[in-house]
Amino acid sequence: MTTKQVDALVIGAGPGGYVAAIRLAQLGKKTLVVDRAHVGGVCLNVGCIPSKAIIHAAKTFEKTKSADTMGIIVESAHLDFTRLMKWKNGIVSKLTGGVAGLLKGNGAEYLAGNARIVGPGVVEVTTDTGMTQVHAPHIVIATGSRPIEIPGFAFGGPIMGSTEALALEAVPERLVVIGGGYIGLELGSAYAKLGSDVTVVEASRQLLPGQDPDLVAVVAKKLKAKGVKVLTEAKALGWEAAGTGARVRIEVNGTMQTLDADKVLVTVGRRPNSENLGLEAVGLKPDARGFLAVDAQLRTGVPGFYAIGDVVGQPMLAHKASAEAEVVAAVIAGKPAAFDAKTIPAVIFTDPEIATCGLTPEQAAAAGRAVLVGKFPFAASGRAMTTGETEGLVKVLVDRDTHELLGFGIVGPQASDLIAEGTLAIEMGAFVEDLALTVHAHPTLAETLMEAVKHAVGEAVHTMNAPVMSR
Repeated sequence: MTTKQVDALVIGAGPGGYVAAIRLAQLGKKTLVVDRAHVGGVCLNVGCIPSKAIIHAAKTFEKTKSADTMGIIVESAHLDFTRLMKWKNGIVSKLTGGVAGLLKGNGAEYLAGNARIVGPGVVEVTTDTGMTQVHAPHIVIATGSRPIEIPGFAFGGPIMGSTEALALEAVPERLVVIGGGYIGLELGSAYAKLGSDVTVVEASRQLLPGQDPDLVAVVAKKLKAKGVKVLTEAKALGWEAAGTGARVRIEVNGTMQTLDADKVLVTVGRRPNSENLGLEAVGLKPDARGFLAVDAQLRTGVPGFYAIGDVVGQPMLAHKASAEAEVVAAVIAGKPAAFDAKTIPAVIFTDPEIATCGLTPEQAAAAGRAVLVGKFPFAASGRAMTTGETEGLVKVLVDRDTHELLGFGIVGPQASDLIAEGTLAIEMGAFVEDLALTVHAHPTLAETLMEAVKHAVGEAVHTMNAPVMSR
């Protein structure tokens, strides 16, 4: 066994861990980051990046079929799925290689292996070549999360999680998606565009449970138009082999049905990776769901131990982990810092995209806030018309009395980019007038946010003023 002494040890090299390691090194701390799989974590390797590559490729392929409306004739367009996956893998390689280079360039050391806490300030790392005992006064747990398996649907064979769905060798002819949340709809929609016959099985009354129904309705309508079958209030009970595929047993409103599939994608949520870390050796105990509690400085209840990212709870988003990473690095370096984001944007890469920040209508009502609701449809946007993507709307919640901007919901083209302006507005404590009086370039999709906030107070120009008041 070899021994290593560092100022800070980061367990996990995902978007939380690698950012923490880079910042710690930049702040003058001798830093080691350990990961049992690969640099970049789930996000870069089997999550955010490869899924968005496939989603974009699927959208591009679909556009070739409708380009004739613009006078562009695409003849004999066909899919080479092997080349698509090779392209996707190339993007992943470039990004993970870039992260490895940034770690090295900033002076942070990377070690591939399994880390286990054995005592205060001591972690043993098992690598392919042996054991390394690491001593560090500061230890950051950034171990991320993994897909949840449900009873009767263990991963393997035709049953897969999101990781396997991003590494298929061929587009499945029939795909059953269990779980109508964001991962299921993102990947289900993409594979539908690539040629799969897709059925979504969701236990709740609506797709994307917890999301604003106004936004979900737009996506649900588009799914139906594309031939995706959606079964809500449906439970997956089990499956049996049917050739090389599966026959899935489901219950819909008390009626038993079966669905035949070549592949079954299970996307019912993610579970934090807090097991088998040796947390008990220092008295760290996750809650019943596996999450670790931390304070605003990302400190756990045990001195010298910190946690960031998915392992500390919702929202389980890569950008939240990265933001927490910068805070924890500053805290360890002795700088005044706290994680106090007023809002964290969330994006669902369906078709069209959904993006939100701030309060939802339900949250505003629960908080007793009297609000004005402003809306602007993309169908009234000149820029949206020129791109051929006019489905959806921008929705904004405004405090009726103070005119403070409380929340944004966008469903439509480039929602993932447009939400940044709403996020900044809420973070800065902006009011309707701040955004409404900001001159926006024309013709752009960003104008829709300006129009929506004007609509909330009855000052819209490019749509009829009919603000909706709710409590």
